[in-house]
Amino acid sequence: MSAALRLARPEDLDRLMGLVAAFHAEAGIQQDPDQRRDALVPLLEGIPHGCIYLIGPSRAPLGYIILTFGWSVEFGGMDGFVDEIYIRPAIRGRGIATEVLLDLPKALAGAGLTALHLEVDRTNEAAQKLYLRTGFKPRDRYMLMSKKL
Repeated sequence: MSAALRLARPEDLDRLMGLVAAFHAEAGIQQDPDQRRDALVPLLEGIPHGCIYLIGPSRAPLGYIILTFGWSVEFGGMDGFVDEIYIRPAIRGRGIATEVLLDLPKALAGAGLTALHLEVDRTNEAAQKLYLRTGFKPRDRYMLMSKKL
């Protein structure tokens, strides 16, 4: 099984919509299809604030990873946030997410990213182990806080 990454394009929207809907259902994220489409299309069309990579074969992706970009004075420049990462349930446990989370940050660092962040459910021990194994560390003094606008 290959974790080869391919930058998603507008023609991948329908395929991606199914994957994202599956992830959202699994994670309990409430979002109607129109909201989901409106959030994905700019990323597929090349908005500079983020991108989506499909994982595995183009015709039948194994999953996806969505990155968004920002700027951090603390980290000394452009940083990124893993907004979502999803691997189809039937193929989990084969090292695909591990490969993505080890290789993609190296490529991003080569492109000038200074840090990569992510958020994980406090009760999802499997995901926490994956993220720790791939070099992500909790920031004990900080917690992510959000305000919906």
